[in-house]
Amino acid sequence: MASEAVTPRADRRLRRARQATLLSLATGVWASVLLPAVGLARDSAPGRVALGAVGILAFAAAQTAVLYAAVTPWLDQRWRRRAQLGLAGVAVLTVPLVGPVAAGVWPTWAWLGASLIGMAPLLVRLPAVLAVIAGTLLVSAGVAWWTGGSVGRYLIVTGGVGVTIAAVNWFQVWFWDLLVEARQGQAAQARLAAAEERLRFARDVHDVLGHSLTVIALKAELAARLAPVDPERAGREATEVQRLAASALTEVRETVHGYRAVDLDEQLAAVAGVLRSCGVRCTVLPPEVDLPQPAATELAAVLREAGTNVLRHSRAAWCRIHIHREDDVVRMTVANDGADDRGPDAHSHGLRGLADRLAAAGGELRVRREDAVFTLEATVPVTP
Repeated sequence: MASEAVTPRADRRLRRARQATLLSLATGVWASVLLPAVGLARDSAPGRVALGAVGILAFAAAQTAVLYAAVTPWLDQRWRRRAQLGLAGVAVLTVPLVGPVAAGVWPTWAWLGASLIGMAPLLVRLPAVLAVIAGTLLVSAGVAWWTGGSVGRYLIVTGGVGVTIAAVNWFQVWFWDLLVEARQGQAAQARLAAAEERLRFARDVHDVLGHSLTVIALKAELAARLAPVDPERAGREATEVQRLAASALTEVRETVHGYRAVDLDEQLAAVAGVLRSCGVRCTVLPPEVDLPQPAATELAAVLREAGTNVLRHSRAAWCRIHIHREDDVVRMTVANDGADDRGPDAHSHGLRGLADRLAAAGGELRVRREDAVFTLEATVPVTP
């Protein structure tokens, strides 16, 4: 079954897919209730009807629990085992409870046997599935012989219908597992992209500092050795260490500044690509003309945070990014339809930090919610 690392409860599209899968699987549950219920209507003995109804309802409840566990990745494994053992126990009890219902008139238990075979792929692996099918057919034939029914009719219903249900159930759960694995792959892709960016920055810093720190260490060691015997030269070496340290600090600051001053067009393409890879329909309306570098740098920082919020805090199905210039102001709007879920608010640390940063540059950051749409709007002044 699907990995428990994924939580469809926090993913709108995956949650909807799970609900559709549950609804489809529930159709088989109702079939396991309605078709045996025909036997209840054809039996005139109140005692058998009452016992048969108890057995059928108990089987449907146990079957529902197993189907629910099959498409609920976050459910504890202990509950899965209990649901499966509960279905096995109820299936055994249905033989004396449901078997005699409408004996010789309607293959009441055969329909439960078909449902049990249909559940087999969700309970055990392929070799054991064959054993479950064989065992269920044997029990179905035994019930037919015991109640005076047609053995052939029981076997056709139990085997033919059961294998069909098994194929349908297996396909639906298999397709659900593929959906969950696809979402896991998208999440892993986003994490990998972030990790690669961190590694790239780490390599840049290492390249800048590696040589300088090595020279500083050697110069400092030399100064320490010369201090007792040649204080004047030791002083010159210490001064050189100070100069090298200041130079290294300048280089690091330049590297960090270059890292933060990301090209806005590249940032737009990167954010849109990540959002689309995670299943969010992303529309980008870039500025019609190139923007001054200071304004572009500030908007790139806002765009990174906005893209992170869409992925991490909302469950958006679409996102629209629009950047345009109005005289001496550049305005960027990032809107998505994830406002009905728990998302970032005006007190978010990331948004508050961006608001402070834009304010220092003479800009402004605003957020608003309208129905299901969350909108982030950033304005940055530019020199005419």
